[in-house]
Amino acid sequence: MGKIKPPKQRKYGKGAYRCRRCGTHEALIRSHGIYLCRRCFREVAPLLGFKKYM
Repeated sequence: MGKIKPPKQRKYGKGAYRCRRCGTHEALIRSHGIYLCRRCFREVAPLLGFKKYM
């Protein structure tokens, strides 16, 4: 059996941040400290007060 190394902590780049809701690294909205992917953001935007998505 081989040794399993824990995943490396990323300090920068796409792998450094995850979506708070689903955990994906893709299409992340980081402005205003939201840290949601675009798909989760579209679902939660009205609750956050973004009027464009109401």
